[in-house]
This record gives sequence, C-alpha cells and structure tokens, in this order.
Amino acid sequence: MGSDTSHAGGVRDTGGNSATHLVTNQPPPLVDYNIYEVDVVLRESFEREAAAMGGGGEGANDEILSIGEIAGSAQAQMWAQQANENTPKLRSHDRFGHRIDMVEYHPAYHELMRTACEHGLHAAPWVDSEPAAHLRRAAKVISWYQADPGHVCPISMTYSSIPALRHEPELARHVEPRLTSRDYDPTYGPMDAKTGATAGMGMTEKQGGSDVRANSTIATRSSVEGGYHLRGHKWFVSAPMSDGFLMLAQAPEGLSCFWVPRWKPDGERNPFAIQRLKDKLGDRSNASSEVELDGTWGQLVGEEGRGVRTIIEMVNHTRLDCSLGSASNMRAATAQAIWHCAHRRAFGRDLIDQPLMQNVLADLALESEAATTAVMRLARTFDHPDDEREQLLARILLPVIKYWTCKRAPQHVVEALECFGGNGFIEEGPMPRLLRQSPVNGVWEGSGNVICLDMLRAIARSPESYEVFCDEVRRYSEGDVQIAARLDKIALWLTDLDVVEWRARRIVEDMALVFQAALLHAVAPTYVSDAFIHTRLGGEPARAFGTLPLGVEAKAIIGRAQPVT
Repeated sequence: MGSDTSHAGGVRDTGGNSATHLVTNQPPPLVDYNIYEVDVVLRESFEREAAAMGGGGEGANDEILSIGEIAGSAQAQMWAQQANENTPKLRSHDRFGHRIDMVEYHPAYHELMRTACEHGLHAAPWVDSEPAAHLRRAAKVISWYQADPGHVCPISMTYSSIPALRHEPELARHVEPRLTSRDYDPTYGPMDAKTGATAGMGMTEKQGGSDVRANSTIATRSSVEGGYHLRGHKWFVSAPMSDGFLMLAQAPEGLSCFWVPRWKPDGERNPFAIQRLKDKLGDRSNASSEVELDGTWGQLVGEEGRGVRTIIEMVNHTRLDCSLGSASNMRAATAQAIWHCAHRRAFGRDLIDQPLMQNVLADLALESEAATTAVMRLARTFDHPDDEREQLLARILLPVIKYWTCKRAPQHVVEALECFGGNGFIEEGPMPRLLRQSPVNGVWEGSGNVICLDMLRAIARSPESYEVFCDEVRRYSEGDVQIAARLDKIALWLTDLDVVEWRARRIVEDMALVFQAALLHAVAPTYVSDAFIHTRLGGEPARAFGTLPLGVEAKAIIGRAQPVT
C-alpha cells in the first residue's frame, strides 16, 4: 500500500513499500481560477472600449466572466489535455467499404466545442442586438483560447463565414439559423436535420499557397442542380468535419467563391474525399486535411470572377481572431511564468524576488499588455461597419496588428518557457502546447510577407486610411517626443518607393510599436507606458526579453499581470 504523506515541507513519495524521495519546491498547477477576472488588462480594455461605444450592458461582463471561469477550471484544462493527446482520426470508409470521410474526435474535443458554442464564440455578434458584440466576443475568445486553441479554428471560421455568405442573401437566410445556433450538434448528416452547424474554409492549393489566384480547381455550371460542380485538390482544409465550406474555384468568368456543403440539397452525401489529415506542429486537437473534389456540388456566393473580393470579409475576421489568439497565447505564457516564479525558490529566494527574473517577467508582462490593449482596440473597429473613420482605421490596423502580434508570440512564449527551466519542456505541463501553438497564427490567413504587402497595398489604394492611423496615434500619444519621432521616420520610409517593399517588415513593425506605445500612453499606468515607450522606441532595440533598463518599476508591472487565485 502506498500513499503520499506530508514530510518536512514536502510530499514523501512512498513508491510502494519504501520512500525514495521528497517532492519539494514544485509549484501547484494554475487551475480553478477565473481567467478573465484575474486579467486586469483585459478587463480594463473591454470596459474602456465598450464605454467608447456607449456601453456593453451589465450582462456583458457576466458573459465573459462565465467563460473565464470555465476556461480556468481543472475540468477545462483536462479537456484540453485529452483533446491534444487523443488527436483526430480519419475514417475514410465504413466497415462495408462505403466511402464516409468522417473525422473522429475524443469526447473532450466535443466538450470544448459545446462550451464555445454555448457562449456564442462562433456567431453571437451576427445575431446580438446589444452594442459592442464583436468586442465582447473578443474578450471571450482571449479568455477561452487559453483553455485550448485548436478547437477555436472551426469556431473562428464559422464566425467569419457569415459576412461572406451574406453576399448571397437567400443562401444566408437558409444556413444562418444553424450557423448562429448555440446548440453544438456534432452528428454527421444534412445540415437541415441538425440543430446547429459549423463552417470551414478551403482556399489554398499545392501550386498556389497564398497566391490563391493560381488555384486550379475548376467550377463547371450545372444545368440540372442549379449550382456548380467543382473538381480539384484542396491542400489545406481545416476542420473537415464542418457542415459546409467557403471555397475558391475557377469558374467561366474567373476565380469565384462557392458554398460547398458536406451534403447536397437532395440529401445525398456530397463528394468530398479526405485524402489524409495533416500531422501538424500545433493546433493538434483540431483536424486539418487534404481534400479531393470530384464533381462536388457548390453554390456560387457573390459574382462570378469576384471570389477574392467575396471571401476577403471572411479572411478579415479570421485575421482578427489570429491577433486575438496570439495575444491570448502571450497572456497565458505571462500568467504561467509569473505563477511558477512566485511558487519556486532557487538560491535561497523565490524566483519572483530575484532582480534578473523580475526583469524578464516585467518585460513579458509589458509585451502581453501591449498586445491585449491593441487587439481589443482593433476588435472595436469591427463593431463600426457604418463608421467611415473606424473602417479606414481598420484597413491599416488589421494587417499591422495581425503581423506584429503573431510575430512576437513565439519569441514571447519561448522566453516564458525558459522561466520554468527543464520543467518547461515536460509535456504534462502547460508550456509545450503553448510553444507549439505560438507560430500558428503567423501562418494562418497570410504569413508575414503577405500581410506586409497587404498593408502597403492598403495605403496605396486608400491613403486616407494611413492618415486616420496617424491621427489616431497622435491623439493617443499627446505629443510624446519618441512616438512622434518614430511616426516621422515611418512617413519618410513610405515615400521612398524604390525600396518600400524591401523595408515592408520594418515599416509594419514600427507602425505596430507606435500604435501600441500611443495606446498605452493614453490608457495604461505611467509605469507601464513609460517602460514600454522607452524600451521599444528609444535608443537601441533590445535583442531579448529581460533587458529592461534601470529605473523600470518591475514589481508594479509584474503585480499588475500576476494571476491571483
């Protein structure tokens, strides 16, 4: 018989009949706490941005608190671990040899999906009449993403599909009630027979990748069924168990957008041959696949030849979610690192009390606060579809924030993992999954170069959007000398057209930094904004986290970010 007993400040592992060692100086797991409630920066950001819109209602915070509590629970953390350890499996045929193309998930995955849908992460803003609906969802995504990022992929695509589907009003009226339903229905069958549905996307192909205009999938008009038949190979279809997909294919008039359901209108299974599931670095709880289309039925969305223009609204909303996800990763990494260091001793002192570790933790907290504050301001632009100024700002802010937040997340998570030492590499802990997830959003919906080139095109097509961006920075920064100097430098670089593409990454990085710095200058405590502005815009750029100069109020910055359970 063996049991653990307290002994000299530790736990004695009896190892059966004989004790072998004491387990001491090991931090408890960070569980059973409300992720939203302990995140001071996220709460302040939501309340501030909601107030700028006239308020989000008393129930708004209650909604976010509810999912924050579930996200921080031991139960949700167990679901996440189980869903990642028991990855999806492809069932291409049934036992009789019939093609079925089903993806089988662990029950924990369905619990995560059910919780996300019940809280409206997949579609609530499209049916919510309250103000700040997209902003409220953003706060919920940042909180819930910290439980498990993988399943948020189909949640995000469902959310993002609706503005694109509305280019075809009759189709939208038919499918929206199920896409916006808070019932999660994982059964495999025609959408009309289900209580809820999810949507996916299939744009990229082997020969094209981000260059979707090079797609070779062909769409032929069908005189019988009133739609189109698609034939081709989709290289990356995430969440292939979804009930329908927005896909691009070459129609007679050019590249066009199609709604491709898993089941045809007559109730028969649509040809949708899943060739294999991708073995991915991150996002392992969710399936991604290669799919063959051979006479697959689809319905045109928007005009023929205008496929990119039609689907871009879906892309923009998923780019928002990429930014939210990366900010969430950084917040989770910061919270885990501070928690570990507050409960771990080395060289006679708690790690959190040691100056060099304080430097690292404070730097991580600064980066996380800047990311959260900026993505929440970005989310507010999505609640202003009829406000010209907000829409002009979004044209620039979306690629800028998406690029930089996603770029910083992997560097940030690596540094946070190092705070754990060897324990950070142990799969039973939280950091390996965070690390594997951290590059995902930088690849989704346009990798770094694509995003930077999109930003340059946005400025070229809409110079007034850049002016609105600069006005916003000046308004927030109130004449701060360092911010003004960097803004002038950006303007100079943008006028040098011979090398502007060569410098695109540096330009976008600096635009992100001046926006974050200006926003923090306006809304954050002085000890946060001064430290960020000085270390990100002044003097020589730091080459690693943990290189803050003397005079920074590290303890105050850490305390602001510290999770208290």
